[in-house]
Amino acid sequence: MNKFSQTRRYLALGALLGFTGVAMAQAWPTSPIKLVVTFPPGGSSDAAARIVAPKLSERLGQPVVVDNKPGAGGGVGLGIVAKAAPDGYTIVLASAGGLTANPSLYKTLSYDPQRDFVPVTGFGASPFVLVAGTELPAKTVKDVIELAKKEPGKLTYASGGNGTAMHLSGELLKSMGGVDITHVPYKGSGPAVLAAMGNETSLAIADITTIKPQIQSGRLKVIGVMDKKRSALAPDMPTLAESGLPGFESSGWFAILAPAKTPAAVVKRLNTELVAVLRSADVRERFSAAGLEPMPSTPEELTAFMKSETVKWAKVIKDSGAKID
Repeated sequence: MNKFSQTRRYLALGALLGFTGVAMAQAWPTSPIKLVVTFPPGGSSDAAARIVAPKLSERLGQPVVVDNKPGAGGGVGLGIVAKAAPDGYTIVLASAGGLTANPSLYKTLSYDPQRDFVPVTGFGASPFVLVAGTELPAKTVKDVIELAKKEPGKLTYASGGNGTAMHLSGELLKSMGGVDITHVPYKGSGPAVLAAMGNETSLAIADITTIKPQIQSGRLKVIGVMDKKRSALAPDMPTLAESGLPGFESSGWFAILAPAKTPAAVVKRLNTELVAVLRSADVRERFSAAGLEPMPSTPEELTAFMKSETVKWAKVIKDSGAKID
């Protein structure tokens, strides 16, 4: 076979594969889609999934069924989806922790976030807020850092538990601020907030929905939102970055992924429909009520974001010594 014939054969094969991919995307889906949520019913990620599922179902013409698979910081659900058939009929809504922190927190995992999944789109973000008890003489993160440097280890911060995103956000604060603040883990964000309200701890870190009522009542002081920009959910709250800790960025976020080797045409269709749902005014309004901000993205943007976040949290976890057995 001469080179010209061989080239024509490759071009024909490429065209056939492209046509097959388009045909597959047009035919898919022909049966219900399972959306695995890696946390129990009742939380913000579950609420958001149940907002989006019927909207996505309308656009795809097939039921989208929410299936809660909690455990191991999202690891149980991610492990299940990693082994699912790569046909677009099983996808997962996972959190930042399960996708970027778990590989450094756990000795063994049943999945590899980079190898076992193909990113589809960012989903939503839940801003974290650093607050102080009313007795702490600090108004900004700069004040907190100054106090911590005067008496290393004396200040404390409460989180919803070891290895949670709130815990790691506190460790990032310590690293970037060059301070020693003692972590006090609680079983959930609610008890952590109560600890700061009762001045059992100097500070607390929690999601904006959990903490906002206590701020509005004056029982806690806002030190700052921990995301890189002010939250649309509370635009009057300053960020840590603008009030004394430039470059600080941490938030709870969620993303949709499919098993590795899911056809590119199916991933593209999923992305197109999910982004349209997340950008709709109705969904934005309902997300806001649930304490979330939509964060639609391209698969490529999500891939790059996951990689950078994995590197960032690996360093924080190594420096802090945080581990979960």
